Amino acid sequence: MTRTSPFGSPLFLGFDHLEQMLERLSKNGGEGYPPYNIEQTGPSSLRITLAVAGFTMDDLSITVEDSQLVIRGRQAEEAQNRVFLHRGIAARQFQRTFVLADGIEVKGAWLDSGLLHIDLERIQPESRARSIQIGMRPAGASR
Repeated sequence: MTRTSPFGSPLFLGFDHLEQMLERLSKNGGEGYPPYNIEQTGPSSLRITLAVAGFTMDDLSITVEDSQLVIRGRQAEEAQNRVFLHRGIAARQFQRTFVLADGIEVKGAWLDSGLLHIDLERIQPESRARSIQIGMRPAGASR
């Protein structure tokens, strides 16, 4: 079965990066850890909150890569001399990815009581309409 792309039409010029982001998003769609909330905190601002209990600021990293917000967590190796009678708290790494629309900027992040908060803001773009003048074909240009 052939998979068709929503951007397969010749009318969508230069949208290859969107198709790649949708593919990456579909691969990450089944992950459930860590749980998160997305809330609107103002008319043009959002906050993502992730539950990252057990992680310190040094264990977490936040980057923006190709219009994607990537949050990674990796806990430091525990001391080898610890003996667990029961281990119910997993020390596992994670990567959570959010696709950012054009004009969304990360304003800041902070860790508080096991919750990682990331503030985002939508920057209102200015209208960029312009006229294209039609001229004569340059001499020597192929048809």
